[in-house]
Amino acid sequence: MNFFELQNQARQSTTKLVFLFSLAVLTLIILTNFLVMFALGYINPEQLTPETFQQQIDWELFLFVSLGVLAIVLFGSLYKISSLAGSGEKVAEMMGAELIVDGSGDIYKQRVLNVVEEMAIASGTPVPPVYLMHEDSINAFAAGNSPSNAVVGVTRGTIEKLSREELQGVIAHEFSHILNGDMRLNIRLIGILHGIMILGLIGYYLLRIGGHSRGSRNNGGIVMLALGLVIIGYGGTFFGNMIKASVNRQREYLADASAVQFTRNPGGIAGALKRIGGDVMGSTLENPNGAEISHSLFGDGIKHSFSSIFATHPPLEKRIRSIEPNWNGKFNYLPVTEAQVAMQSSSQAADSQDPRLKAAGLMAGAATVMNSEAFVGRIGQLNDAQINYAHQVLSELPAEIKQAAHDPFAARALIYFMVLDKEPAMRQQQLQHLAMAADDGVYEETIKLTEKFPELELVHRLPLLDITLSTLRQLSKRQYLLFKENLNALVAMDAKINLYEWTLQKILFHHLDIAFEEKAPQDSGQLDLDQTKQACAVVLSLLVHAGKQQGVSKEDVFAIAREKLAGLDIALLPVEALKLENVSASLDQLTQLAPLKKPFLLKACAKAIVADQQVSAAEAELFRAIADLIDCPMPPLVN
Repeated sequence: MNFFELQNQARQSTTKLVFLFSLAVLTLIILTNFLVMFALGYINPEQLTPETFQQQIDWELFLFVSLGVLAIVLFGSLYKISSLAGSGEKVAEMMGAELIVDGSGDIYKQRVLNVVEEMAIASGTPVPPVYLMHEDSINAFAAGNSPSNAVVGVTRGTIEKLSREELQGVIAHEFSHILNGDMRLNIRLIGILHGIMILGLIGYYLLRIGGHSRGSRNNGGIVMLALGLVIIGYGGTFFGNMIKASVNRQREYLADASAVQFTRNPGGIAGALKRIGGDVMGSTLENPNGAEISHSLFGDGIKHSFSSIFATHPPLEKRIRSIEPNWNGKFNYLPVTEAQVAMQSSSQAADSQDPRLKAAGLMAGAATVMNSEAFVGRIGQLNDAQINYAHQVLSELPAEIKQAAHDPFAARALIYFMVLDKEPAMRQQQLQHLAMAADDGVYEETIKLTEKFPELELVHRLPLLDITLSTLRQLSKRQYLLFKENLNALVAMDAKINLYEWTLQKILFHHLDIAFEEKAPQDSGQLDLDQTKQACAVVLSLLVHAGKQQGVSKEDVFAIAREKLAGLDIALLPVEALKLENVSASLDQLTQLAPLKKPFLLKACAKAIVADQQVSAAEAELFRAIADLIDCPMPPLVN
């Protein structure tokens, strides 16, 4: 099952969830109505027969109670969803997790940051911030509404008790949830369960009121009503947990399988599961909020009385055997020592010094990948070649550049540096603007970068953007808006915007506007290709005019690309019709293509680039940027 099928399945899972939720709410409405009418004396149990049932029901009260229950449950669900929907940071804060800002001085923190960065660059997604839960158990989670505002959370036990390959397996599992659209479903599950629990909470407070007002004549009715609501509320929670478990278990098997596919190493994820089975703490969290996010965790975060009914994860033994069918049934009780972690880190660093490896060289096979259309199957998937590429990119980056990408002040300076004009007079004008308009310290950081480095290599630009996106999410809303204003000013200063500047701006704001709640993340739409004809024509025409095809006319290139759009009747647009605001609007519309229609567009874009059987680094990165902007995370195009 590929990325697009999984996105489509995520939509179907949401539909299933809404259906089950509706059944649960209908049951709550019926039970609450009977409870209220019994408590208020409308229904006399002694005289209740099938014939007298309708006569004893007060249908006006039934409607009133039904609307009340519906309003309470919906309000509770929507409130909880909205309170967690802005970003994964809210879930991490709910769990009392600490943001890992800098791993220097702590080999365990640095190792998990390295693994997360490699996984993000290899998958073509923004690097998510990493949060640390101070728990001795082995567990992790991914949270957020989209890759733009996702976070990864890990326990202290996870980073200290697992080997690097086991840690990589856990992180690959969490990236599967990010790429497969599971995170938004998880947020909705939390909200739905909270809404169903509201009736029980109301009953609990009514019970306290009834207990304090013993002299009241209606005290018995209040207590009866309260007890009934508590029972109904917890009954609703019982069925809510069953819904949560039934929706989640199969997706955990899928995430485990994806982790194996991503890392090409079954021993990584299987080893992590074996360590959970052999660890005293296992995967159980002590945090009282663990139950709310139990379905988002790598392993069961809570102990269940009815494990087969409520367990949000399949049993450890089944998960391990699905990865290693010949497993001998023994768990791993041997701890990973600090010396082993240090040795693994030094070994990894030594591998990256191989002079035969070069990120630019690894991208040399892009034409073969795009011609074979194998790239479509790689979207949302990873392989060891892409992870090796990500590792190589990170090892090639100068230490000062990497350090800048991880510091909120210097990250802004790094982005400004990336759009500075090559012409000295224009560059000086841009720097003068920063001296007056940028936050304190940012201008000075920009000057340091300009003095140290002439420019960045092309293959390093997208990976650096992926890293800085995580860092820039640490800005305040005011700092972000000022950064955005300054970047727009720098780009517009020379009265011309090239494609490189435009893609950099567009990718940054596409992800950061979601993270700072300037715009809401959207589910994949249901538009057909025919409904996006003009947008398809704009994007394909942009690629045709931007490329430097050898021996093929632009009209022929466009015709070759158009064949991949299932007979869509569109024509090559002239250069003057391709204003960048039109391109931006077209990409925004193409985001709403149905998941199973996006591969047609991406294949057409690839054909527009490889018509002459050659792909430059600039063309490959522009293609990846377009894929990213229609919410299709494109991994590096390496063999």
